Amino acid sequence: MMDALDELLDMIRANTHAAASLVLFALVKTLSAQQGQYLFLLNKLKDLDAPQRQLAYRLMEAMVAGNNTTSEWDAKIGQMEEAIRRG
Repeated sequence: MMDALDELLDMIRANTHAAASLVLFALVKTLSAQQGQYLFLLNKLKDLDAPQRQLAYRLMEAMVAGNNTTSEWDAKIGQMEEAIRRG
């Protein structure tokens, strides 16, 4: 499931200001919440095309599998945050 994070990281690095990059980043940040407060407006999925929605679903499956509690997940999120900060 970490390949989904790698795919998202590549997408963000390719275009940090793209709507899909930011929507999926918001999803992944929500899935990173450790208190189980997974608040994400699902209607934002309508802004994504079919392959991007499939990526979103794979990211959600990674959360269900518990991958969002690993150090690898945290490291990837950090890399995404850095890429977005650099713009």
